Amino acid sequence: MDISQVLHELKKVIGDDGRILLQQYGLLQPLVTKMITSQAIADVVVSDQDLNQARLDLLEEKGYDGIEQWPQLLEDVVGTEPEVMNALSNKVRQQTFLREQFSPKAEARFLDRKNELDQVVYSLLRLENRFLAQELYLQIESGESNFADLAKRYAEGPERNTNGIVGPVSLTQAHPVLVEKLRVTQPGVLLEPFRISDWWLVVRLERYSPATFDDEISLKMCQELFAEWQKEQSLYCLKQLS
Repeated sequence: MDISQVLHELKKVIGDDGRILLQQYGLLQPLVTKMITSQAIADVVVSDQDLNQARLDLLEEKGYDGIEQWPQLLEDVVGTEPEVMNALSNKVRQQTFLREQFSPKAEARFLDRKNELDQVVYSLLRLENRFLAQELYLQIESGESNFADLAKRYAEGPERNTNGIVGPVSLTQAHPVLVEKLRVTQPGVLLEPFRISDWWLVVRLERYSPATFDDEISLKMCQELFAEWQKEQSLYCLKQLS
């Protein structure tokens, strides 16, 4: 991709005054990003099959039943059919571009970020009183009481409003001490009360869902890499303009 061509077009069209005005209203970087992306994907070939699938995806996204409702969709959206089809073509080009450019790097990024992508669901009781935490732990362990009822009654954190359930969330969103305990705990195991800062916690891991490198995750990694590429290219272009 030739950044110099984007720079030439920008300087020719907007000039110094236009650049300052666009920058003042926060519009310059989005414009540069779109121009760089458009140039990068311009030569990507869109097949009829991919374009038809994009139409079907749009119909499904908007709540229509099938291709026979395409005329109805065109009446409901803002824009003519050529405008809608052009937007779909650009979307297909962008998806094809990011797959071709970033798929080889997707698995490595996944492995770097796997800990952030793993998901957990756990039950939590957060209490200031150590002895109450121990008493409630014993009630749950013996089956005398259930976690949800005790959370609604005694929890002193936001888990009080969710029957003690936290998640599904990324494992890394929790406190490092809690993360370490959840990593080595089996689902269904009730942990004895332990302290984090001013709180005593009673925790039971309900579900641990390790992230796997499937098509969905691969696409997510490609999209993240593509977004980083867009930002890097845009910042370089803006620096050249200033």
